[in-house]
Amino acid sequence: MIQRILPRAFSGKASSFLRTATASQSTLAQPLQKDDTILPKMPPFDYTPPPYTGPSAEEILSKRQRYLSPAVFHFYKNPINLVEGKMQYLFDDKGRRYLDAFGGIATVCVGHCHPQVVDAIVNQTNRLQHSTILYLNPAIADFVEALASKFSGDLKVVYFTNSGTEANELALLMARLYTGCHDVISIRNGYHGNAAGTMGATAQSSYKFNVVQSGVHHAQNPDQYRGIFGSDGLKYARDVEEIVTYGTSGHVGAFISEAIQGVGGIMELAPGYLPAVYDTIRKAGGLCIADEVQSGFGRTGSHFWGFEAHGVMPDIVTMAKGIGNGIPLGAVITTPEIAKVLSYRSYFNTFGGNPVCTAAGLAVLRVIESENLQKNSFVVGSHLKQRLTSLKEKFDIIGDVRGRGLMLGVELVKDRQLKTPAKMEILHIMEQMKEMGVVIGKGGFFGNVFRITPPLCFTKADADFLVDVMDYSLSKL
Repeated sequence: MIQRILPRAFSGKASSFLRTATASQSTLAQPLQKDDTILPKMPPFDYTPPPYTGPSAEEILSKRQRYLSPAVFHFYKNPINLVEGKMQYLFDDKGRRYLDAFGGIATVCVGHCHPQVVDAIVNQTNRLQHSTILYLNPAIADFVEALASKFSGDLKVVYFTNSGTEANELALLMARLYTGCHDVISIRNGYHGNAAGTMGATAQSSYKFNVVQSGVHHAQNPDQYRGIFGSDGLKYARDVEEIVTYGTSGHVGAFISEAIQGVGGIMELAPGYLPAVYDTIRKAGGLCIADEVQSGFGRTGSHFWGFEAHGVMPDIVTMAKGIGNGIPLGAVITTPEIAKVLSYRSYFNTFGGNPVCTAAGLAVLRVIESENLQKNSFVVGSHLKQRLTSLKEKFDIIGDVRGRGLMLGVELVKDRQLKTPAKMEILHIMEQMKEMGVVIGKGGFFGNVFRITPPLCFTKADADFLVDVMDYSLSKL
């Protein structure tokens, strides 16, 4: 849907060719200043945020620069001061509305401030918030039962953590204790967390994430776009065989991977790779860990968990991010046999599985089911991918469109043959899209891949607006 006037989401500070939109909620913006260019129209949304009375963006930025670690960064030259969110939309301090095409992967699985999740959190907070599972409470019992029902086979024992990093750290610890072996194999360009162990396993997603750690071996990435074997998963899997044979004693503790690399640029592992690798690892006495922190909870549309698309059954599965719709929550699920190993050690997590977080987690599962969000992810994601693929045919700068469901990536390159990363161009386009009312993520080893991971309540109209804005921004590059 397009119009020749600027929607309210575009008001305030806009590009040089635009007039400032009117401040009235009931009227549209002024016509364009120059050539009456047709601009995408944001889908209507029946909500107006109350006036914001807090500190300005400049004041907040000043405090961040003065008191926060220099490692903390922000998107955009002029960062957005976000003060409210509703479902798939965000609002800044001026009341401008933005379509959130990224935050779903990080925080909001079912939508910003989903009323059922908010009610669950508030109601539980009013009753009880405690530290660990040292006492009985129905919140954790109900959630763990519902979560375990989402797995088949013998994956039935759950441990709760506060984040994906903690979940992956615990999974690696359990595998090493269970197998008695310290050696772990992970995939280059993968991402598993921000603690010492998980940063070691993260390999080469970026040198900033990688921390050298003994016993960690990095296997060739089964990258279907840039990899030397294309989409031949079996050829990539031979590298794992060689690591087992020549890089270890022939015995390994674990293999860990994402089904779709998130931070690594929404990279789907080559077909046939995981089944072959799982077979190799198990023959070497190791356990197979599936990192579902980003690809879980119906995001891929075709399956509830990303690993299911590969036809494998992990020994341990980790999850976080969307599990609590913004509440700090993570989980590890494994078999009763493997779970026993922690009973011989002293493991506890102060806040993992607390009543408020598990109440939120249960509400998320119920919303996914009641609103049929996995199917929505498949339907809307398929439509969105098709439209993005059409953009690839229009713009040579798009080298690849990939992913599934509402976990999609668009890789930008300066030259399709050489696949030269368009690192500066993507920053320019992100700025342009933000000015037009769309916030989007980026990732990949070179930082040249759009990460499109919106809340699962995304609609076809939202998808069309996103693509139309990207189309317009690319045309002005």
